[in-house]
Amino acid sequence: MSRRCELTGKGPMSGNNVSHAKNRTRRRFLPNLNDVTLQSETLGRGIKMRISAAALRSVDHRGGLDAFLAKAKDDELSTSALKVKKAIAKAAASV
Repeated sequence: MSRRCELTGKGPMSGNNVSHAKNRTRRRFLPNLNDVTLQSETLGRGIKMRISAAALRSVDHRGGLDAFLAKAKDDELSTSALKVKKAIAKAAASV
């Protein structure tokens, strides 16, 4: 399981630990990933995803998973999120 957000594509970044004496050693900054189940109103079921805390706030701000995926760029989404996005679009078109 990769350390990458399924909705935003946010992954590990690298930087330096800097001591008081200004000694620099390399380190990794990992995203704050959480396993959550997001409810899709169009599909009428929950979808399990591993997303960052910032993405969870963005989903809430945009009004739910369906609205977030409608505005999201395809190149940022994971393959499973793309499948969900297409399923939501298909279900919305048939209604």
